[in-house]
Amino acid sequence: MDIMLKKGQEVRQEFGGPVMKVIGFEPDLIENVITQWEDEQGNIITAKFMDSLLIPANH
Repeated sequence: MDIMLKKGQEVRQEFGGPVMKVIGFEPDLIENVITQWEDEQGNIITAKFMDSLLIPANH
């Protein structure tokens, strides 16, 4: 697996959504990138995504 993302990097889904921070990786899983962000109510959300669905937030 060739992950181009780095821990601490800000990313978002290719088709929109919140800006998230990469907080870790699980290389053995299909959804291998662990992200975290804060929603409108101030809740911290943690989710896993396939690395192919994420792009750097500055694009």
